[in-house]
Amino acid sequence: MSIGTCYFPEHWPSERWETDVQQMADAGLEYVRMGEFAWARLEPERGEFDFEWLETALEYIGDHGMQAVLCTPTATPPRWLVDDHPDMLQEEPDGTTREFGGRRHYCFNSEAYALETDRIVTRLAERFADHPVVAGWQTDNEYGCHGTIRCYCDDCSAAFSEWLQDRYGDIETLNEAWGTTFWSQRYNDFDQIQPPRHSAASQHPSLLLDYYRFSSDSAVAYNERQVDILREADDDWFVTHNFMSHFGPLDAYDVSESLDFASWDSYPTGHVQVQAQGEPSTDEYLVGSPDVTGLDHDLYRSAADAPFWVMEQQPGDINWPPYSPQPAEGAMRLWAHHAVAHGADSVVYFRWRRCRQGQEQYHAGLLEADGSPDRGYADAADAAADLESLPELEGSEASVAILHEYDNLWALNIQPHAPEFDYWAHLETYYRALRKRGVAVDIVPPTRDLEDYAAVVAPTLHLVDDELATRLTEYVDGGGNLLLTMRSGVKDRANQLLNEPAPGPLADLVGATVDAHEAPHPKQERALEYDGESFDYRVWDEWLEPETATVTGTHRAGTAAGTPAITTNDVGDGRVRYCGVWPEDELADAIVTDLLEDANVATTPEPLPANVRAIGRNGYSWVLNFTGEERVLSLPTDASVVVGSDTVPAYDFAVVDTSVTELEVE
Repeated sequence: MSIGTCYFPEHWPSERWETDVQQMADAGLEYVRMGEFAWARLEPERGEFDFEWLETALEYIGDHGMQAVLCTPTATPPRWLVDDHPDMLQEEPDGTTREFGGRRHYCFNSEAYALETDRIVTRLAERFADHPVVAGWQTDNEYGCHGTIRCYCDDCSAAFSEWLQDRYGDIETLNEAWGTTFWSQRYNDFDQIQPPRHSAASQHPSLLLDYYRFSSDSAVAYNERQVDILREADDDWFVTHNFMSHFGPLDAYDVSESLDFASWDSYPTGHVQVQAQGEPSTDEYLVGSPDVTGLDHDLYRSAADAPFWVMEQQPGDINWPPYSPQPAEGAMRLWAHHAVAHGADSVVYFRWRRCRQGQEQYHAGLLEADGSPDRGYADAADAAADLESLPELEGSEASVAILHEYDNLWALNIQPHAPEFDYWAHLETYYRALRKRGVAVDIVPPTRDLEDYAAVVAPTLHLVDDELATRLTEYVDGGGNLLLTMRSGVKDRANQLLNEPAPGPLADLVGATVDAHEAPHPKQERALEYDGESFDYRVWDEWLEPETATVTGTHRAGTAAGTPAITTNDVGDGRVRYCGVWPEDELADAIVTDLLEDANVATTPEPLPANVRAIGRNGYSWVLNFTGEERVLSLPTDASVVVGSDTVPAYDFAVVDTSVTELEVE
């Protein structure tokens, strides 16, 4: 476990580089990431390469006992390359060209740019192969940032037609799968099908879903060609990519198949403003939400089924969210430990020094623009010292999985059917309930083997086929405990409504069908009774018609009053729960608690306080306090505090050598 930083030596006079690296070493940093936006410095003119400055920086890094992570510079193709290949630029749905001047302005389906990518990545890989300081590579940077996964240019149009032909084989099969008789959208040839460009009315939902799949696949293929070049040059290097928080357009599971591990970029005070529904609390403006950030930690750990890295960790105030207060004292250290507790092997702060130029001048670094230490420098040094005091830890293990699939996310984004419906927020409702009980969670696609999980939560399995229904039935029949939720089993994989009532192929498993559904207005009365208590819900509700299932929750208000809302069904040696509403937190807690009891999953003795979380890793437990109040731990007599104390200050943490199930937080 290690701490690192992102460094841009090309932004600073070379006379300063050795001082910078010395300060990094003094802080206990072990990794330095470089080069992700440096193409114009590495190749100022076509064929005129300048790698000496990067080699000099690597020499300083090696002299001080650290290692480097180099990046392929393809996120920022230089001006001269755009002039050579103006058709490599992306286009908006209305045909507007995404011009040079920012970043990520290339099209994944531009063959000209693909060849240029091969050329620069090959030169870099060959130059630094077997270099003793280079530990590994990050491909590109944040695929899809600024809305750039989906391009609508002519290259994409041609590639999309080929992709569809490979997927469907013949045009009649596509017409049948999509249902193109609607609005006379029938096609006679694959070449007639264009990207979903600007149109008078909304585009066909099946076309949109396949275009989203195609666009993600295009980025996956582009990444693979970079990975192949790097591995061929030096198979001792690790290769990773830095994903983003709650990022929907790119399938991280598909990208991760070619990576050694996944990385992601963590900015807690920004992400809580963008991701969370409702106004963040004062505490969340200062340190973020442990569940918004924690979900991303668990997603990217699970994506490659390996310990992950935080390749960019927020170092202080940042430039891009609506508001940018200074993080709480100690927040940057708290975030590092939060990541490590969830299975991170390295936390790399972005950036080393506040930049004096360009679009990120108001983004803090560990150092100020003048080179003096900023608030994050001490936190990074403290985090590095903390990790030195802990033994080497293996990866995390979880007994509960949440099923997460990008196809479902895309389909529901295309037709949300309610302005407040958000796939990530619905998933997070159940994630939050699990984390309140100290339960470690894997975020996995439905195709993963579920046999080793005592319980599985499957929020909104919207697109379902017989194969998935069979896999889930086998899991439950073998003794698994499954929680399915609203809007499941509604459509087929082509995004057409199924011929049978929801949950479609899952009906026998659930033991009930959906008689009706609604997206109630927020002012409408909503209430249901579960296990003899009254609870509220929001956004969506369904009226269930049980067959073999037992009703455990009933609507008590509105048009749905008196109808079943939640059911339980025993199947083989296991049990299936179905929740036909989007529960508020209290109801989600009650349902999840019952699920965990049935599955014999050990939990904390009592639910953890709001924004206080505990997670275990290899016999150690981190108690993370994301609140402005100190918290007192009650520990077993044989437990000891390894880092911190049993009174956890505001925005701080403790590491104890005991199981999460033995902890109580007052």
